[in-house]
Amino acid sequence: MRDSPGDIRSMEPPVEAGTPPLPRQLVVLPPSSQASPASWRLAAARRRFVVRQGRRLVRGLASGLFAAFSVLLALSPAKAQVAPSAAEAAAYRELHAAAYQGDTAAVQRQLAAGASADLRDTHGRTPLHVATFQGHHDVIRALAKAGADLGALESDRYDAVTIASVADDEATLRLLLSLGASPSLVTSRYDGTALIAAAHLGHPGIVRQLVEAGAPLDHVNNLHWTAVIESIVLGDGGVRHQETLGILIRAGANLAIGDRSGNTPLALARSRGHAEMVWMLEAVGAK
Repeated sequence: MRDSPGDIRSMEPPVEAGTPPLPRQLVVLPPSSQASPASWRLAAARRRFVVRQGRRLVRGLASGLFAAFSVLLALSPAKAQVAPSAAEAAAYRELHAAAYQGDTAAVQRQLAAGASADLRDTHGRTPLHVATFQGHHDVIRALAKAGADLGALESDRYDAVTIASVADDEATLRLLLSLGASPSLVTSRYDGTALIAAAHLGHPGIVRQLVEAGAPLDHVNNLHWTAVIESIVLGDGGVRHQETLGILIRAGANLAIGDRSGNTPLALARSRGHAEMVWMLEAVGAK
C-alpha cells in the first residue's frame, strides 16, 4: 500500500536472537507523489502560523515580566536614598558633624578656616546633602554662600533637590530653589528627575513647586516612564495622586507619551481601574 502524506511509521531494524530490542523510533516518511501541492502549501502555512504565534507568546510573556520587574524595581525611590545612619553621624567630624547637628556657627567657622564645602563622607554625601536630609536651613544657606555645589550627586546619584522632594519637605525644597538649585537634573539609578520621584509618591505641593521652577515635564526615565505615567502606575489612584496628575495636565505635560509597550497614560489608568484619573485624562482629550 502506498504511504499517505505525513504517515508516521514505526521502524525497527532486524534484531539478532538474544539481543535486546532497540528502542522504537518514529520516522516521518516523505509525502506521496500523489499528494496535492495545495495541501502541502496549507500545511506549510499552518506551520508558519504556529511559529508566529509562538514568537508572539514569548514576546508577550517577556514584556509582561519586564513590566512587573520594572514596577518592583521602582516601588520606592525613598528607600534608594540613604540618610546618614546613627553610626555614621556618630563618626562624623568637623564640617559633616556640624551640618548634621545644625550648628551653623561651627559650619561658618570651618568654612572660613578653609574647609571644603563639598567634602564627601563614605556614602558620597556632601555637608549640603546631610543638612538637606536633616532640614537645617541656616546650614544650607551658609554652605550655599560658601559656594557649595547645589547640584552635587551622592553615591546613589541623588541631589539635594531630589532628596527634599522625596521627603515631601516643601520648605527645604523652596529654599534650595531660591538659592539657585536646579529642578532639572537627571538623578537616581533610574535616570529620572525630582519631578518624576515626587509624582510617583503623590507629593502635589512638591510637584507644583518643581513645575513652577521649570522642571522638565516630559523627561522619560530608563523605565520608559514620565512623571505622568509614574503618577498613575506607581500611585494608588487616590486624592494626592489625582492632584499630582491634575497639576501635570494643567502644566501641559505630553499625555501621548506611552510606556515601553506603547500604553498611553489613559490606557494605563483604565487598566488599573483609576476611574477619576481616566475621567481627568478623557476630559482633556487624551487617547
